[in-house]
Amino acid sequence: MLTLHHLEQSRSFRIIWALEELGLEYQIQFYKRLPTFAGPPELKEVHPLGKAPVLTDDDQCIAESAVILEYLQERFDESGQFIPQTQMERQQYRYWMHYAEGSLMPLLVMQLVMENVPKYVPWLIKPIAQKITGGVKGGFIKPRLKDHIEFLESHLSSHDYFAGQFSFADIQMSFPLQALQSRTKGKYPQIQAFLQRIGSRPAFQRAQQKEPALN
Repeated sequence: MLTLHHLEQSRSFRIIWALEELGLEYQIQFYKRLPTFAGPPELKEVHPLGKAPVLTDDDQCIAESAVILEYLQERFDESGQFIPQTQMERQQYRYWMHYAEGSLMPLLVMQLVMENVPKYVPWLIKPIAQKITGGVKGGFIKPRLKDHIEFLESHLSSHDYFAGQFSFADIQMSFPLQALQSRTKGKYPQIQAFLQRIGSRPAFQRAQQKEPALN
């Protein structure tokens, strides 16, 4: 039996969605975060890092979203519905599967960390912390994030999906794009149009209905 180990406020939704696209039977084990926002000790019994998502399939324990998606596609997508068939599109598929967490998410996480640093320092040095983090955001994060946004908007202006037809690369890309649009109040039209396209998929909607019931 497939079991998704789902941590509160994590990136596990992508795996629920993929499981729904494949029409598989699975169960979800839910874990609540500690006050420190870390995962609970029980999750470390599943995987030493205590992070999510983690998928267990009998005696196999599979971590990292892209690896889980690739595992599900290779094992259960017998018709190749969720992976491109041409060599060029397959290369795009691999690129976006790794770009999501390797290039885009680090900038979004760094931005989030910089925004929260002043909240956790003594009030006496808060102005200094704000000046330092503001400098990092303005001088390092924003220019790089701007390049990524222009890159994404340009790609999506001529592609409905990231690698030809809908594939698991689109599931992998969904999380950082949702985070980006949430922080910018839907500012980018091509990204917003992509999110609307994937949001109309029945499997996405079924996954959306399942996730709130866990929290």
